[in-house]
Amino acid sequence: MADYGLFLILATLTVLSPGPGVVLTLSNALRHGWRGALPGIFGIASGAFIVAGICASSLGLVLAASATAFTLLKYVGALYLLYLGIKMWRTQRFIPELTVTSPRPWRRFIEALSIQLLNPKAGFFFLAVFPQFIKPEGDYYRQFFLLVSSYSLLVVLVHCAYALMANGARGWLSSSQGAGIVGKLSGITFLGLGVLMASASK
Repeated sequence: MADYGLFLILATLTVLSPGPGVVLTLSNALRHGWRGALPGIFGIASGAFIVAGICASSLGLVLAASATAFTLLKYVGALYLLYLGIKMWRTQRFIPELTVTSPRPWRRFIEALSIQLLNPKAGFFFLAVFPQFIKPEGDYYRQFFLLVSSYSLLVVLVHCAYALMANGARGWLSSSQGAGIVGKLSGITFLGLGVLMASASK
């Protein structure tokens, strides 16, 4: 498998980017504390496994049969990263209004799992970005499992970090200055990775 380190960087930045899962984790942490956010965090990570499994069921055959598919997905993935970069650059608010979360842990797990399953970011990431880090001649499913496991572990680590810093940093992240700094840095990073992916050869 090529460039595993680059994959970890890209996956971390993707998980870090604001989205429904991040907002839910922050909301759970602020309402129920750090431990109270854990059921939702594990729900999001479990959802990543399920989405990846759905993608793996057909993607492996396509990639093994067509070199053109790799090229196509490479450019689709690059466009996706450029889109995220522009979106992050233009962000005005890092933490939206708090969502209503359930007081029961198992319901928070189901709520987070549902959000991840319905979040197009995860599915698009697995379909468009994963192929760039898998060798066609290697064992596809073993490589895919390693990448998915790494991604899900990053979800747990990053969201736990979000939960821990939620109370202390909420005011700064909600301010125009905080949102501007985080947005610009994230935007530049995603734009750079998008250009890198588009220019890379398989």
